[in-house]
Amino acid sequence: MRRPAMQRKGMTIAPLTREESEVRAFKISYHPDAPMPSELKTHEGHEWLYVLSGRLRLRLGDQEHVLTRGEAAEFETRIPHGLSAEGTRPAEVISIFNSLGERLHLHSLEAELKQTE
Repeated sequence: MRRPAMQRKGMTIAPLTREESEVRAFKISYHPDAPMPSELKTHEGHEWLYVLSGRLRLRLGDQEHVLTRGEAAEFETRIPHGLSAEGTRPAEVISIFNSLGERLHLHSLEAELKQTE
C-alpha cells in the first residue's frame, strides 16, 4: 500500500517503501524558501542520501557541505545534523534510513509542527 506524501516545515516527503520495511526510502524536496533549522537534530540511526536535482546544504556537526546533483552522503544520525535547499531552486533528494532512524526523524518533524501550531 502506497503512503501519501507529507508537507512538513519546508519539505515535501514522499515515502517510497512500505511502512513495515526495515529500511525506509523517501523522495524529499527541500523548498528553497525554508531556512536551515536553527537547532540541529540528533537521534539514533543512520541516513544515506543522494541528490537528484538542485543544491542541498548539509550541516553535520561543525562542518557544512553543499551537495549537487549526483552527489551522495551518509552519516550516523547521532551526529547533530540539518538539511536545507541552497539557492533559489528546490533540492530533491532520495533519503534512506534504517527503520529506527526514520521513526525518530519523522517523529521529530511532527513534534516540531505541533510546537509551532
